[in-house]
Amino acid sequence: MTQTSSRGATWLEKLAPDAQRLSGLCASVQVADGQLNGEDVRFIAVVPDAQNHYPRAAQGEVGLLEGWTLAKVVNETREADKNSAVKRPIVAVIDVPSQAYGRREEAFGIHQALAGAAGAYANARLDGHPVIGLIVGKAMSGAFLAHGYQANRLIALNDQGVLVHAMGKASAARITLRSVEALEKLAATIPPMAYDVNNFATLGLLSDLLNVANPDTPSDADVAMVEIALQKAISDARQDPTLKNRLGASNRQSSSLVRERMRATW
Repeated sequence: MTQTSSRGATWLEKLAPDAQRLSGLCASVQVADGQLNGEDVRFIAVVPDAQNHYPRAAQGEVGLLEGWTLAKVVNETREADKNSAVKRPIVAVIDVPSQAYGRREEAFGIHQALAGAAGAYANARLDGHPVIGLIVGKAMSGAFLAHGYQANRLIALNDQGVLVHAMGKASAARITLRSVEALEKLAATIPPMAYDVNNFATLGLLSDLLNVANPDTPSDADVAMVEIALQKAISDARQDPTLKNRLGASNRQSSSLVRERMRATW
């Protein structure tokens, strides 16, 4: 099937250059079993497929096929490692512009497909697999929730092409009855409304923000920097598999306070 390039595909190839792709999957979900520092690692990316059976998922969106396929490969990893004392790390290479919006997707249960993917990642984390999300491009809406958000640790490239949000600007403008320009003004003072990765970092959800020289055509030095960050994230996840690291930023003080008061009450 015809595919177009994406940052997700580029970084998957750079991180697992000699690894064959797992066969028998839809063309838009690419899985490569590579290595980091001598350890086996499963890398997973969602990539564009111009010939996708569902046109709404042709540009790298996460739709029905992608959601169920992500769930399949993650659950197969869990099953293969269920008797292993040391679980394989899973790295979600994230460059997903959106979930797939379409009538067929809604009718055929895209909510279930994406929930299946998110649940598989969460269960892998709870099983002891270090699950690392590497955001190299867009991480938008339900696509990000299904592919990467359940990670023990999230790493992002510090680049203007890295965008994180619940929905695209045009959609957000329509649903809030504002212009895109008005939304951008609000985002300048309200970090959760912003799209750029630096504002996202203030929410405490990133374990690392990497300044690579060229995210689109990464050099050997860029790849080495990312590999070191991934190794550190894997080690940190094994030492502390919880998600409490996400509440350390100043913009999460209210969330921390609510949790403290709930614990005290219960």
